[in-house]
Formats: sequence, C-alpha cells, structure tokens
Amino acid sequence: MHMFRTAVLAACLLPLAAQADPVPVPAEKLAYVGDWQGKDMRLQLAKDGKVKYKRDRPNKKMDLSLDLQGFNGDNFDVGAFMVRSTFVVSKPPHRVGDKWMMTVDGVELTRIN
Repeated sequence: MHMFRTAVLAACLLPLAAQADPVPVPAEKLAYVGDWQGKDMRLQLAKDGKVKYKRDRPNKKMDLSLDLQGFNGDNFDVGAFMVRSTFVVSKPPHRVGDKWMMTVDGVELTRIN
C-alpha cells in the first residue's frame, strides 16, 4: 500500500517537476522586451522571461501568463507546465519613425511606453 501511495504522489508531482523556469531574454533579443499592443492583441514580455498575452477574437478570448522558453530565430516559445506554444514573428522589432513595431502571429504590434 505504501508503494502505491508513493507512486500516485509521484505521478501527481511529475507535471510540476516538468515545469521549467522562465528563460531570461538574451541580450541580443532585448528589443522584444516591452508592452506591445495591436488590433485585439496585447503582448507583454519582461526581461526575466515572464510573458502576458491577451487576445480577443469572436467567441474566443485568451488571457494567459506564461514563461519564455527560448528563441528560435525571430520566433519565441512560451509555455506553462507541459504546454508549449510558438509565437511566429514575421517582422522582428524595428523602428518606424519614433515608434517600435513588430508583427507577431500576423498582428502588427506597437510598443507602448
């Protein structure tokens, strides 16, 4: 009975053990850090790797707090527990006049101060 209880406890704790800490944003990607807003989307990326994501679509609203898992080229991966997702960056952060812009998952975003 003791071994069964230990096995059940281990199975319950395994997802928590699989949760990785957020990866800090590397120096060469610091332009991604900030509060970005676009049409029906808000993306906040902190230096410490904490990510907040809000997106409103018809019949589907998302409001998530995730951890940065790393960059793959211009794209970046986020996750929580064993769930992982990639933000596809078709235009990395760049200046347009006095504003910073980037395009993520097809949405043009502007960094707000």
